[in-house]
Amino acid sequence: MRLLIISGRSGSGKTSALHLLEDEGYTCIDNLPVNLLPALIEQIAAAPNADSQRFAIGIDARNIYSDLGKLGELIASAPIDRKQYQIVFLDSSREMLLKRFSETRRRHPLSDEFIGLNEAIEKEKAILQPMAAAADFTIDTSHLSLHELRSSIKHLVVGKNGKGVALMFKSFGYKYGVPVDVDFIFDVRCLPNPFWSTQLRDHTGLEPQVIEFLGGQQEVEEMFADILGFIKKWIPKFESNNRSYLSIGIGCTGGWHRSVYMCERLAEALKDDYKNVQTRHRQLENKPGH
Repeated sequence: MRLLIISGRSGSGKTSALHLLEDEGYTCIDNLPVNLLPALIEQIAAAPNADSQRFAIGIDARNIYSDLGKLGELIASAPIDRKQYQIVFLDSSREMLLKRFSETRRRHPLSDEFIGLNEAIEKEKAILQPMAAAADFTIDTSHLSLHELRSSIKHLVVGKNGKGVALMFKSFGYKYGVPVDVDFIFDVRCLPNPFWSTQLRDHTGLEPQVIEFLGGQQEVEEMFADILGFIKKWIPKFESNNRSYLSIGIGCTGGWHRSVYMCERLAEALKDDYKNVQTRHRQLENKPGH
């Protein structure tokens, strides 16, 4: 089991940190009352797959009526080893918090008709002092962009064992329209078409007859190498920008043969480099009997 407790002042980027962790495969719970933490840990520990569970819990000043100073005591009463959890605290300067609330026009969670923004910021700092003192990591986000914040969280907390970018290869037929939910589209209609062979027409790019036919074509090999080279070169750039998901469309005329074959072959070539590589075949899914 791995448990991350994410705390910090409002406006310092806690929600963005939880979103990043969610992308990395953590189950995220925001604004959990601190008194419920032992019961949650106990429930996780009792699950059959407890060893593989990864949770990120957001605890902030909305716990105003809880004693955050008892956090260590509460965790100590739960079935979890110290090495299984970490506390991350996000902080920011008062001036930057004022600027961010002013720019976004959001209301501070502790402000009301009697408490202004300045007073709410100071009150929150005092409430969260026990969390700040208990933190394993403190990240000052005063001068960090959203991208830099996500990179810091990923580097410090997730590390090299993160999920990495998920890849989805989608085949489609141009005659049925171009998909709108893909990041890249590659057109393989220039490749030899098995449709014009009466022996291959009723088979698909998943079947050995079509795989053998396309695998023996020089143009297919060149197209495959070019697309694979593009993906291998540029996906690390997207990863460094904290992209967690990329969808790649491969299109041919009908969406049965060439695009299906190419998607499957690309996915097979990349499955050892990326933990999550999937394929979907739009036209085959819509084919009668599928």
